[in-house]
Amino acid sequence: MAIHGLWVINKAGGLVYQRNFGDGLPHLTSNEYLVLAGTLHGIHAITSRLSPTGSSSGAQEICGETFKMTILLTATGTKFVLLTSLAEPNAGSVLQKVYEAYADAVMKNPFHTPEMPIRSEGFDTRITALIGSG
Repeated sequence: MAIHGLWVINKAGGLVYQRNFGDGLPHLTSNEYLVLAGTLHGIHAITSRLSPTGSSSGAQEICGETFKMTILLTATGTKFVLLTSLAEPNAGSVLQKVYEAYADAVMKNPFHTPEMPIRSEGFDTRITALIGSG
C-alpha cells in the first residue's frame, strides 16, 4: 500500500500542483504532466456526461494494472487526484484531508490567485505531514 503522487487540477484543466512521493512513478517533464492533467480533465468531463441514470460528477476512480487514480471533484470544479497502489484502502479519506489542507493553507491565503499554480509552503508542509516526503 503506497501513495505515489498528488495532482491538483483547476477547473479549466490546468495542473496547478504536482508532487511525487517515493520512486514509484516514472520521471516525467513538466510539459508531460500538463498534458496528462489536461487529458484526465477531458476524460472526467466525458464520464460525467455518460451516466445512463442521470447526472453524474464523473469518474471517481480509474484503475490500471498496477495503480489506481482516485479523483475528488470539489464544488468549485477543482480536482484532487491521488495516484496510489491498487491496495490503498484510504485514498478517498486522504483526498478529503488534502482538500481541507488546500482550503486552509491556499484558499485562505490573500496572496494566492485562484486557478494559478500553488506556491504555498504551508500547503507543502501539511501535505508532507499527511502523506510523507516526496
